[in-house]
Amino acid sequence: MLGGVQRLHLIGIGGIGVSGVARLLSARGYIVQGSDVRESNITQALRHEGIDVFIGHHKDNLGDSDLVVVSTAIPTTNPEWIAASEAGIPVVHRAEVLGQLVNNTVTFAMIGTHGKGTVTSMVAWIMECAGWDPSFFIGANCHNFDTNARLRTGPYVIEVDESDGSLVHIRPTHLLLNNLELDHLNYYSDWDKLANTISKFVVENQRLEHFVANFDDDGVQRLLWNIEGGRLIGFGFVNENAEYRGEVHEERGLGTRFLVRRESDVLGEIELPVPGLYNAQNGLGAVALTHSVGIDFAVIQQALASFRGLENRFTLAEAGGVQVVKDYISHPTGIRRVLEAASRIAAGPITAVFKPYRFTMIHYLQDEYRECFRLADHTIVTEMYTAGEVPIPGVDTEFLCDKIRESGSLVTYIQDMDKIVPYLLEHVSPGEQVLFFGGDDLFRLADHYLATLRVQEQNQL
Repeated sequence: MLGGVQRLHLIGIGGIGVSGVARLLSARGYIVQGSDVRESNITQALRHEGIDVFIGHHKDNLGDSDLVVVSTAIPTTNPEWIAASEAGIPVVHRAEVLGQLVNNTVTFAMIGTHGKGTVTSMVAWIMECAGWDPSFFIGANCHNFDTNARLRTGPYVIEVDESDGSLVHIRPTHLLLNNLELDHLNYYSDWDKLANTISKFVVENQRLEHFVANFDDDGVQRLLWNIEGGRLIGFGFVNENAEYRGEVHEERGLGTRFLVRRESDVLGEIELPVPGLYNAQNGLGAVALTHSVGIDFAVIQQALASFRGLENRFTLAEAGGVQVVKDYISHPTGIRRVLEAASRIAAGPITAVFKPYRFTMIHYLQDEYRECFRLADHTIVTEMYTAGEVPIPGVDTEFLCDKIRESGSLVTYIQDMDKIVPYLLEHVSPGEQVLFFGGDDLFRLADHYLATLRVQEQNQL
């Protein structure tokens, strides 16, 4: 696919996944350009790195490109896709390109419904501290590296997206399965389709040498009985069959301390400066993967003690006495886990601000959404991002609000996002906590809220 290619055009280059592919291609010496609908920190950073970025989609943007790269989010009606097809320029999915880049070298891949970006970042940082000089591709900006992708001399460490089935293009030598729940219901109609896709990804990969899995996760356990072979290493805090066992010693503030055993041997304690038991699980997975390939435990300890997390993954800031947390998660299990972690550092009431995602998610996971906001004293819901899905009769944002209210939660529906910050300024007091669950548009709102609180704070001095 990349043979003979010199110039690539990436549609939606401001997306976190496509931007990562762009960076790897550019580092490989390809001429890379792309387009997106709006300016962002990512598009500005790419320009600074020497990649041309057009704002707005237009057929003339293609220029003399040899190959066009897209993600699943780009519709075939995009004018640049249409122009490429008419000109006979091949259009390929970003996962195909990523596969071309990594499938001929040692590759550590992370998959799972939750936490795969965090585990990928942890593994890459551990390898960096061990002197392995890893290349990596992550679906978020990693604070330890201040980027989401880079090319180096060491093995690849990559986050693999299972949301659209495109993971079949990746053939890693080492694999970590963190957890598995029914998600991305626009693609996976039921559990069997999800399980079969992941099973096929594992079983048909002849390059796979090393498979690490979270034995505590019910979905992983349901999947594993389908997979044969002696390559499996388990980790967990509960399952006694796991080779790597964790034991939480303390969960405090923004960190967790846990002991790690490998079978009967005590390896030592991990001090993890990111919050929540779910991050302890992520950390244990990173320990199991890196230690089992020969990285010294003392190096792993030092690396995880200095791990700084991912952008917009429990990103905490404070202004005007209010704690503000941003987290990209939209799945109810993830929301519940983040609220559990947040409740441990909250001094006062918690307000959750949520932008729902897709009719299918709300329809199939409505009972889980009903329960996941229980730890919030007040939940604000704004208009759903439908991602172009066909509406499901009876399923809309007000339906979701009613579902959450069934658990006894206080819910306010604010359809217009621009009215959320004024509402918060009026109703949230110093000592309270506000969590924003959603995407970039909601995070811009959170940043505006923080900026306004800081101005008010300065005016009061």
